[in-house]
Amino acid sequence: MFKVFRRWWAYITAKLGMSLEERADPKVQLEQAIAEAQDQQRRLKEQAANVIAHQKQTELRLNRAMGELEKVNGNARQALLMADEAVKGGEQTKATQYTATAESFANRLIVLEREVEDLKTMHLQSTEAANQAKAAVQQNSSALQQKLAERQKLLSQLDQAKMQEQMNSAMSSLSEAVGQDVPTLNEVRDKIEARYAKAKGMAELTESSVESRMLEVEQASMNSEAQARLAQIRSQLGLTAGSTDTADTPADAPAEGTPSPGTPSPGTSG
Repeated sequence: MFKVFRRWWAYITAKLGMSLEERADPKVQLEQAIAEAQDQQRRLKEQAANVIAHQKQTELRLNRAMGELEKVNGNARQALLMADEAVKGGEQTKATQYTATAESFANRLIVLEREVEDLKTMHLQSTEAANQAKAAVQQNSSALQQKLAERQKLLSQLDQAKMQEQMNSAMSSLSEAVGQDVPTLNEVRDKIEARYAKAKGMAELTESSVESRMLEVEQASMNSEAQARLAQIRSQLGLTAGSTDTADTPADAPAEGTPSPGTPSPGTSG
């Protein structure tokens, strides 16, 4: 039973993880990755600082031990010189005391020499570790700078991807139905083209029919009657004909109200 429950728990955890990964915003995930890289750089710098601090402390201890070694060595030499002078002066007691003091300095000198050797080894190792830590920090800093530069590139690509997705969605909506009650652009275009084609076909049938010819003849008759009526009205009003009527009148035809040749003019006697 416990084994089955554990399997179900692993399945649910994987399912939730996949759902989260699918719904997660890439921009937020990118910022999280950059923040993690920056935290890693900060931790690495702290560790490197500790390594460098240990190297500095070892260097201080080495310098102090070497100073102490030089001082003890000088004291041992001085004690031997003083013992030798006491021997020359016949002061055997002081000579013995100075010799014992010189031996004590010699013992201290041996301890300091071992300590100095150990500190030199430690200083060499700590210096090498400090150099490695500095190189690691520098390398990780360069990698972080590359990630920051890549973040700008990825953000730009992400914006372009979002814009392209919106364009694809807009173009898809032009050819796909938005809803059950909304026709597509293709359906509307087909409907308009069918209506236009039907109207053109009816117009062609109307133009070739007998009724159309009859209407055309009737219209021509009405136009002729209208022109005759206009001419009559012009005559009654004493108006001259327009440029069109003048062009239609023969050049040798006498104008209205002008006597023809050989006809006596009014008021002329025979």
